[in-house]
Amino acid sequence: MFELFKKSREILGMNARNLTYIRPHNKKRARRIADEKILSKKILKKANIPVPGLIAKIKSERELEEFDWQALPNSFALKPNRGFGGEGIIVVFAKKKSRDDAWIKADGSLVTIEDLKNHIRNIIDGSFSLANTPDTAFFEERLKLIKTFKPYCFRGIPDIRVIVFNKVPVMAMLRLPTKESGGKANLQQGAIGVGIDMATGTTTTAVYGKSRRTEYIPNTRLLVSGIKIPYWQEILRLAVKSHIMTGIGFLGADVAIDRDRGPVFLELNLRPGLSIQLANLTGLKSRLERVRGLKIKTIERGVRVGMDLFGGEIEEELEEISGKRVIGSVEKVKLIAKDNQEIEVEAKIDTGAFSTSIDTELARKLGFERTIDAFEKIDTQQFGNITEKGLGIDKKIKDRYQKTIPNIEDVSITWSSSGVTIRPVIKATFIMDKRRIVAKTNIIDRQNLKYPMIIGKRDLKKFLIDVTK
Repeated sequence: MFELFKKSREILGMNARNLTYIRPHNKKRARRIADEKILSKKILKKANIPVPGLIAKIKSERELEEFDWQALPNSFALKPNRGFGGEGIIVVFAKKKSRDDAWIKADGSLVTIEDLKNHIRNIIDGSFSLANTPDTAFFEERLKLIKTFKPYCFRGIPDIRVIVFNKVPVMAMLRLPTKESGGKANLQQGAIGVGIDMATGTTTTAVYGKSRRTEYIPNTRLLVSGIKIPYWQEILRLAVKSHIMTGIGFLGADVAIDRDRGPVFLELNLRPGLSIQLANLTGLKSRLERVRGLKIKTIERGVRVGMDLFGGEIEEELEEISGKRVIGSVEKVKLIAKDNQEIEVEAKIDTGAFSTSIDTELARKLGFERTIDAFEKIDTQQFGNITEKGLGIDKKIKDRYQKTIPNIEDVSITWSSSGVTIRPVIKATFIMDKRRIVAKTNIIDRQNLKYPMIIGKRDLKKFLIDVTK
């Protein structure tokens, strides 16, 4: 389906983008501002748009030889002034404690003063710049990761790219650094790009690297959909403000969120890559045409137009494309009892839990009284504790009770230093958002918790999660 989308949907191509949007709407001064990072940061800072702090810059071999390396902080980013595509950037996370001449990069490898010197020489020679012209290297503040994104990132800082045209934010994606990308939020190097619903700032569908579709963080079962972007409206306002202040008519605005400062503007992109269309599973051209010619007088109005035009309908589009229903973080479900009666409860949707669980009293109402009573009579002391656990004892416990206790699908066993906890796992049937689900369900005491039922990710394969619903 994803390959069909790439071939059949109206996707703005590179040549069409350049001819129709970049050249007519980005004048010479705007192109210079976008192509020179130090200049763009100066202009943005003057407009009261927060940017990472500039530490130092080096534009010649003489300045390189005279540079005071001990003046560098423990963490920083080294960038080419006229770089593009994320090339030539080195991010340092900490100083090597046992050495005065070395720092630690995202992948755990060391970078020495000599390594940095050689890299800066390449920057000055223009190895990473547009048209290979001589360039300037600069050090800037490394931003700090916020708690919201910590589970989703490998080492680096994620950023949000917003496409702005005619003072309207028309499309956005969250870029998550991975081990493959070396901790950089760059799709060409293997980062994840996640589409964002413009109305709510909630992530939807995703691509891994250049075009591989994914629903999870690599090597985990952590869903990338349903992440609520903090400071969403402020990020959109910064993107539109930078678009107006710089005169860049077709802009890719890159914004990160710092733990201490909130949204911080990273970079202006005159030629933003078009993977953002794949991440959002929608074409960019139709959105650009929709806002062309609109009379937008204020930043707030531009933000509101973008949110109204390109948000909300994303739910129907996602359901149509993915075949999955969009649900919220709490849903009403109807559990089917053994006598076929329906019991309606509110359930918490918990992608952090693997399995579904229901409260003991709710399980009794569903007809599992004999199962619960039998488990309550089990003397768990007979099994000892974790230090005394014998090889294969889990299998012996499961075999014993699955054969002797009714309505058992499995037995959940948890060992600790104080002993063992044994819980029944039953087959429960429930209806959520018009879909019937048969789930292996743990029975557990939840009487002091807000919801009598949680639905784990094993039973959420037919759904996408929107935490704002």
